[in-house]
Amino acid sequence: MKRSIFVIFVIACLGLNAQTYEAGLFLGGANNIGDVGRTSYLLPSGLAYGGLFKWNKSKRYAWRASVTYGQFTADDAKSNIPSRNQRGYVVDNSILEASAGLEFNFVDYNLHQLGPAFTPYMYTGLTYFRYKYNYFNGGVLQDFGQKDGALAIPMTVGFKLRLNQMLIFGAEIGARYTFTDNLDASNPENSNFEAFKFGNIFSDDWYVFSGVTLTYTFGRVVCGNCFE
Repeated sequence: MKRSIFVIFVIACLGLNAQTYEAGLFLGGANNIGDVGRTSYLLPSGLAYGGLFKWNKSKRYAWRASVTYGQFTADDAKSNIPSRNQRGYVVDNSILEASAGLEFNFVDYNLHQLGPAFTPYMYTGLTYFRYKYNYFNGGVLQDFGQKDGALAIPMTVGFKLRLNQMLIFGAEIGARYTFTDNLDASNPENSNFEAFKFGNIFSDDWYVFSGVTLTYTFGRVVCGNCFE
């Protein structure tokens, strides 16, 4: 009986010791991929920033949640497509997103040992975001001053490196496949605005947040006295 209690106690200690939390900041840029402006996958046109929280459940994965705000400008004059250059549309938009999901480490990432800790990672989950709802009429952007919401699937790759026992630096590129085609005001989702749609209305828009993160680790439970 005593041995069973001892084993359960050791397992509980190890489980606590394996749970580390991180909280920190994201800073970078934002760009869109749609029917207006550039078609580059990674070329920020505005600032993006936010906060994130991670719960490292094991060496290979962590639960992650974040809130990020970003702005972008889609400008036909900067596109490499001649027809867009001639059209000359410009759209400014902003995005406020909340995202939650799973971050997977490609190699073991142990924050409970001395020495360096480095790994590439990928993240995916589910994102909900708000954006400005606009449309073009006669080449002029009509700004309602209203917001609309949609879901997106984040697809993020990056790396993270422990700077010391408390701070972790990271860099990542995160593309979001959205379930709307109106981030660039090309496909207003209203039956009264059918005449104002243009571009490929069968392909939804993307937006990308790319930048760096700095997180602070906490919540470590040290079990050095478990056997006392």
